[in-house]
This record gives sequence, structure tokens and C-alpha cells, in this order.
Amino acid sequence: MTVSTGVFVHPKGLCESDMVGSGTRVWAFAHVLPGARVGRDCNICDGAFVEGGAVLGDRVTVKNGTLVFAGVHCGDEVFLGPNVLFTNDLRPRAAIRKSAAELVSTTVDRGASLGAGVVVVCGVHIGRYAFAAAGSVITADVPPHAFVAGNPARPKGWVCECGERLDGDLRCPACLLRYVESPLERGLRKRESVVTQQK
Repeated sequence: MTVSTGVFVHPKGLCESDMVGSGTRVWAFAHVLPGARVGRDCNICDGAFVEGGAVLGDRVTVKNGTLVFAGVHCGDEVFLGPNVLFTNDLRPRAAIRKSAAELVSTTVDRGASLGAGVVVVCGVHIGRYAFAAAGSVITADVPPHAFVAGNPARPKGWVCECGERLDGDLRCPACLLRYVESPLERGLRKRESVVTQQK
């Protein structure tokens, strides 16, 4: 097995894929299978599992114990908290082996964060910069910038690119970005940045 130049693999980690970007770190007891595509500068923590056919973009964080199976596609700068679990089969049976084409795919767009212990039922689309609270069970699409929580996960508000909850005017109290509703995406899009200092 040859690991690409610029990829760090802990002596007790296992990286069998030759499609891993420079600057990525695979820590102890993590396992990246052949056929997995992992971008640049990713951090795959202890005990994480990335199956062949899974795709991680650049600068993705995969925390301890997280399971990313075939058919999961994560965009750049996605955060997967400890023990996040993806599924890829709506009707699994031990005696029935399914081809990759029969598995149900899931997409997580750029900048989204899934908190500790989130379960993602396959076939959903999680929009950019969405945020799922710890312990959520995601069974339906999540719009861009939505904050969801619960089992099943339900919308509870909106979040900024920086992760802060937006106020009632869709404005971030931390970085002052403003958002407007985007009916086509059933989510939000950035409107403007208020960077002028008040005197």
C-alpha cells in the first residue's frame, strides 16, 4: 500500500485509498478503505471509518467514531462531530448483498456541521452551512443555513456561516452578516455584510 506524499497516517491508523489529498491526517484506529475519495487538509480522527465510495471534500473534519459509508458525499469544510452515523440502505438485509448502484446516496453541502451523535438516514440533502444539533436524527432534507434538532430533526431557526444563530431579522449578532430567504432553495442566502463601525 502506498500513501500519497503529504498525507499523515498514524502508525496505528489504516489508509488504503490512493485518492487522499495532501495535508490530510488519519489518526490511530481510523480506517480509510480503498476507493474512498478524501480531499486536502482533512482531519480523520481516532476510530473513524470512511468506506470505499464515500467522498469527502477539502478541509473536512471527521471526529472520533464517525462512520461514513459508500454513497455519502460531503462538500468542503464539512464538520462531522463525534459518533456521527450515516446510513446508505433503506431496507438492509444481511443475506442480500447490494451493489453500489443500489445504495441510496446522501449529500452534505459545503460548511455544514453535524453535532455529536447525529444519525443521517440515507437519501437526504443537507444544505450549505446547515447545523444539526447533537443527537438529531435527520430523516428529511435540511435547507441551507437551517438549524435543526430532535428526532426526527425539525427546523428550530437559522445559522450564519460562522455558526451563530441568526436573530429575527436574519442578521448574525457576531459577524453582522445579513441573509434573505431563498424560495428556490427553501433556505437562506447571504445578502450583505455590515462592516461599518458605529460611532
